[in-house]
Amino acid sequence: MTERFITGIIGQPFGVKGYVKVRLPSGDCSHFEQLDQVTVRFGSQEKTLIIENIGNGPTSFIVKFKGYDSPESAKALQGGEILVDRTKAAPLDEDEYYIEDLRGLAVHLGLASGPKVGTVTDVVEGGGGQLMEIETANNERRLVPFRNEFIGDIDIRGGTVVLKEGWILE
Repeated sequence: MTERFITGIIGQPFGVKGYVKVRLPSGDCSHFEQLDQVTVRFGSQEKTLIIENIGNGPTSFIVKFKGYDSPESAKALQGGEILVDRTKAAPLDEDEYYIEDLRGLAVHLGLASGPKVGTVTDVVEGGGGQLMEIETANNERRLVPFRNEFIGDIDIRGGTVVLKEGWILE
């Protein structure tokens, strides 16, 4: 299982004191209150940054990192991925999963012991909710609504996802 998660994507500077807007894939910012430093990844390079302050702007979550005190310096952080350890990531409710844990799971039809029909490659936001992206055996990618009508048991440790309806991959 993945031990670090992307908990935010740094956007453009906000204000004149070096704050940056942060997009939160989980939509939950409460776990940021327990963080005093984070790892920020830029491509293959990583940098540890100290959090000075967090808050909510009019339309977004904002963060102030130590040493970035102007919009010009904060702009250098734009596009960085904020990584945190699993223990400090946004908490999960029942029947919630980290997308990183779903990637790579084998998709089986009907039962976990049923025929393998593909592999989970991602979970993306769609117009009506989340969609599970599945790469089929013939290397085609299909999007399946991530809903109980289509997705059955998910076993992270066992490495399987049950697809209830095979026709949806056609």
